[in-house]
Amino acid sequence: MFTLFLAPPRPSHRPARLLSKRITALWMSFGLLMAGSLASAQSMPAPQLDLARTQLTAGMHRLDVQLAKTPDQRQIGLMWRKEMPQHEGMLFVFEQATIQCFWMRNTLIPLTAAFVEDDGTIVNLADMQPQKDDSHCSSKPVRFVLEMNQGWFAKRQIKPGFKLGGAVFSKRPG
Repeated sequence: MFTLFLAPPRPSHRPARLLSKRITALWMSFGLLMAGSLASAQSMPAPQLDLARTQLTAGMHRLDVQLAKTPDQRQIGLMWRKEMPQHEGMLFVFEQATIQCFWMRNTLIPLTAAFVEDDGTIVNLADMQPQKDDSHCSSKPVRFVLEMNQGWFAKRQIKPGFKLGGAVFSKRPG
């Protein structure tokens, strides 16, 4: 943190005094604005990195994914991440199958969402751009959504109908 000390020039005659007061007020406002910006940048929420993890497979590829199982965990998701390793992702787990819709508010990296049925079958994929509020929804009710770095599925030619593996897909909601 730093402190900004800037003093306006001292007026030498009376008419300039009014201008000097305005300049002083502007400098003070600027300093408060800068201090507020720094404070809010320092209090920016941190990404959630300590969620439980599980292993998934996509053919011969192994994935290490965090599990977002509670409403709070799902709401935060991958927000505020600046990067994510290629073999990692986040699996959103819902209590029951419904149409799931995702957006990218406060999400800094481009992602692809795979909407996944209970048995691990990908229903549809959606590429999502950082910090956009556009909705990306499942084409039918699902309980799982897997977010990976954008391009991960395309690079491996994984499309709707592909079946992911993992213990989480063999469990029934309960």
